[in-house]
Amino acid sequence: MAKKKVVVAFSGGLDTSYTVMKLSQEGWEVYAACANTGGFSAEQLKTNEENAYKLGATKYVTLDVTHEYYEKSLKYMIFGNVLRNNCYPISVSSERIFQAIAIARYANEIKADAIAHGSTGAGNDQIRFDMTFLVMCPDMQIITLTRDHALSRKEEVDYLNDHGFYADFTKLKYSYNVGIWGTSICGGEILDPTQGLPEEAYLKHVTKTEESELRITFEKGEIVAVNGEHFDDKIKAIQKIEEIGAAYAIGRDCNVGDTIIGIKGRVGFEAAAPKLIIEAHRLLEKSTLSKWQQYWKDQVGNWYGMFLHESQYLEPVMPDIEAMLTSSQRHVNGTSILKLRPYGFQTVGIDSPDDLTKSKLGEYGEMQHGWTAEDAKGFIKVSSTPLRVYYGLHPHERE
Repeated sequence: MAKKKVVVAFSGGLDTSYTVMKLSQEGWEVYAACANTGGFSAEQLKTNEENAYKLGATKYVTLDVTHEYYEKSLKYMIFGNVLRNNCYPISVSSERIFQAIAIARYANEIKADAIAHGSTGAGNDQIRFDMTFLVMCPDMQIITLTRDHALSRKEEVDYLNDHGFYADFTKLKYSYNVGIWGTSICGGEILDPTQGLPEEAYLKHVTKTEESELRITFEKGEIVAVNGEHFDDKIKAIQKIEEIGAAYAIGRDCNVGDTIIGIKGRVGFEAAAPKLIIEAHRLLEKSTLSKWQQYWKDQVGNWYGMFLHESQYLEPVMPDIEAMLTSSQRHVNGTSILKLRPYGFQTVGIDSPDDLTKSKLGEYGEMQHGWTAEDAKGFIKVSSTPLRVYYGLHPHERE
């Protein structure tokens, strides 16, 4: 009989390494697939490939979906100024959806019998992977050895060593998930709600101390230039902004939020590019969107981020939200100017052909041109009518 095929979502970490070897030893034809959304270096991908074959994989593939991730998600997170709890830019967690989609697509292509991942039973990623696989590969078995057998790190390391595979899986004080949209940091002081992360917990440190200006130019809400340098490749633009912001250690914070499984979770992160891009974009929108465009876009942007975080990317409403976000960007054109300094930045101003503050009708706080003093008094009197009616009946409540 031919061996059954299983696709393992392979990151190269302990849990997925154990999964590849264990399933191979059990007689599966193992396809190790690493879905890269921008968080893996070329060196890491090469190591992953070498290790996958040492672990017994029949085939290893890298599925590069970095630009797909931008076109189908990052773009809309920028349009929506998405920050979970007004803090966290949904960094690596949003990447998991697109990694899962890429893995599922590959499993369907090779007609796999099963699909596996290394998530534990305590986090959000198990939901992101399982839900995506259930929708995209409804007839495939889902295998999760670490979760189902509640395996400890020692058990997994011992198994790998006993079967001739040796790698440094030492549990460090901090664990990192590095992605194009930021790095999450778990462990250490994060486990104590009274503490923040110390300097040594972060991967990027201050290397530049003098203040500088950052200019980000947008066309229809998308980045087209950084400090005057034009970018057709939006990923390279994000990487450029990350390089500039990381030199000041910008974008550090801790977020406390609700996990999908219902408990509270705390995570540290450093995300220079997302923080700078979102605030630059928001600054430009303040001058180029109408009052109600801005209000409603904020509402749907918040929902978009929530659905992404909670593994609802495949919910049919998402393209509808994306359509609204895209429409809202038709006049979001111009350059936002930020001033950078160690550990922080401030917004300075914008230069836009669609700046609504450049009105012939008047300058705020200075002089009106589109109405008279009598017009203003009449407007104020009519606007106050509901209040005058209410307090006319309840005068005691005015005191």
